[in-house]
This record gives sequence, C-alpha cells and structure tokens, in this order.
Amino acid sequence: MIQKLIPIIAALTVSMASAADSSIYDLPLKDINGKDAPLGAFKGKVMLIVNVASYCGNTPQYTALEELHNKFKGEGLAVIGFPCNDFGAQEPGTPEEIKTFCSTKYKVTFPLYEKVVVKGDGKCELYQLLSGPKSPFPGDVKWNFGKFLVGRDGKVVKRFEPKVKPDAPEVLDAIKAALAAK
Repeated sequence: MIQKLIPIIAALTVSMASAADSSIYDLPLKDINGKDAPLGAFKGKVMLIVNVASYCGNTPQYTALEELHNKFKGEGLAVIGFPCNDFGAQEPGTPEEIKTFCSTKYKVTFPLYEKVVVKGDGKCELYQLLSGPKSPFPGDVKWNFGKFLVGRDGKVVKRFEPKVKPDAPEVLDAIKAALAAK
C-alpha cells in the first residue's frame, strides 16, 4: 500500500512546488486593451511593477519610469504600470483615457495593464502576492507609485515607497544588481 502512495505523494509535491515557483507568471491579468496578458511574457526578465495614477502628485514619475524602461529594456528590465484608483480617486479614467493621457503627456511606451485594486479586501491576486503576508515586503501599498522590483526568478527582491523616485540611487542600484543576477 505504501509503495503505491509514494509516486502519488511525489507527484503532488512536485506539482505544488512548481505552482509556488511560477505563481507571479501565471496570474490571470489583462493589459490596458483588455487582452489576456499574464506576466509569463516577462519570465526571465527583471520587472519593476508600479501602481500608477494620472492625477497624483507622484504622476510626474512617469517620466523617470519611461527613462528607466528605455535605458534598461535591452538588458532585460520590464517596467510595468498597473493603474489604480484606490487613493483619492486619482485614476478615474477609462482604459482609453489612461492610455491617451500616458502616451500624450508622458510618452509612455512601457506596458500598462487594466486597473487593479492594491489594498484592502478587494486586493487583486498580483498585489496579494507582492504585498501580502507571504511577501518578503508585506503590508498594503501606501499610495500611488509604490514600486516592487521582481528578479528574473519571479521573486520580489525590493520594495520602494511611492515618494522614492524611479531614478533615485537606491532604485538604480537595485535594478542594476537584479539585472546582473543571472
């Protein structure tokens, strides 16, 4: 009897480990156009995941985020914006309005996704993973433009609060270190 259970237990263990290892890549997400866009497309890249908003005091950070995107995308960095209306209703727009605002005002070319909830009871799965109790940096996002740096292995390696600008030395150093880790 035990001999028959060993292969089943082994298969379940491998299956559970695989799901835990790739969970960020398998989450059901949609891009700003409403198309399925799991983060699996960024597997093996370093991701800077940012909750963004159009009408926030931190909105000018779009400029530095776009500069990071252009400077490091060839080395494997993906800057990814997740619009969020959780703080002061500072992202009330439709997907089309958000795209137009970002592309005309800030010339954003990095990927944008559909609006998400980053705190509280309705927190989306991505932010449950990034800031939930099992994260190395747990705790609700405090405001728009919170930043999570995810390594090539899909694990969160650093978190930066909203007021920390994308081109701050500590952010640049963390990005360079994550890009250097193969």
